[in-house]
Amino acid sequence: MKFERKHALLLLAVAAWNVITFGNFAKNLYHAYDTGEDRAAGYWIAHTVLIVVNFAIAAVLGSLGWKALKASKADASV
Repeated sequence: MKFERKHALLLLAVAAWNVITFGNFAKNLYHAYDTGEDRAAGYWIAHTVLIVVNFAIAAVLGSLGWKALKASKADASV
């Protein structure tokens, strides 16, 4: 399968969405922890793992989107 520009833009948009939404989630989670919200340790661990995994997904999708965008520009100039 060959990625087109629209695929590249979709991948980049999903990566950006993950960073924005989970960045906000991380900020809110840190604020809750910092203010001493009483939760079980599993709550903090599970949500931290969720944030890290989603940032990793965003990195992979962003990398693929960036490569696809560069490839689509190269194909358009040929």
